[in-house]
Amino acid sequence: MPAAADIAALFLTLRLALLSTFILLLLGTPAAWWLARTQWRYKFLVEALVALPLVLPPTVLGFYLLIFLGANGPLAMLGGSTLAFTFSGLVIGSVIYSMPFVIQPLQDAFQAAGRRPLEVAATLGASPRDRFLTIALPLARPGFITAAVLGFAHTIGEFGVVLMIGGNIPGRTQVLSIAIYDHVESLDYASAHLLAGGLILLSFLMLAAVYGANRRFRVARL
Repeated sequence: MPAAADIAALFLTLRLALLSTFILLLLGTPAAWWLARTQWRYKFLVEALVALPLVLPPTVLGFYLLIFLGANGPLAMLGGSTLAFTFSGLVIGSVIYSMPFVIQPLQDAFQAAGRRPLEVAATLGASPRDRFLTIALPLARPGFITAAVLGFAHTIGEFGVVLMIGGNIPGRTQVLSIAIYDHVESLDYASAHLLAGGLILLSFLMLAAVYGANRRFRVARL
């Protein structure tokens, strides 16, 4: 049976992943739409900024977020509250760290849909809002499924960023990846196996669902 601390870490991780994924989809959709449609010659700089967490060591990102969100950081100096070692701080770090896993699939999906359907709708009198809601979003559905699952799964697997920002406070900032590390450090391999095996199974099922859903969508369009 999992310990009470492990169950608390599970629910905290799921809460963090759900909230972070929701925020990423909310903010990432207009960003991906702009990146897919803009002709700005320097958009590659924005794309590089979005992709930066892919190559940046998590501890580097976590370190600077800790400084920014800490008691002596610019946020606190401007009158804001200290968000380091809080759940809110974990959400901010998770949103930034998982950003490319959401925005890039959405951008690819919008680009794959092409401009032709939108141009046809425009000639029929559809407004930009209608074209986006009734044409662009349905055509990009596989991208939304992929983005949501990758963002959720990546948040669940975070370690370096959440450890730097949130520390290891049971019931407040201790997520599953940190709980596994604690069990390994204390040589409690049975508990580590239980949590790690559960994450492997969950990750596999989520990826299988993504590939299955995208395959059905491609077949339906044929």
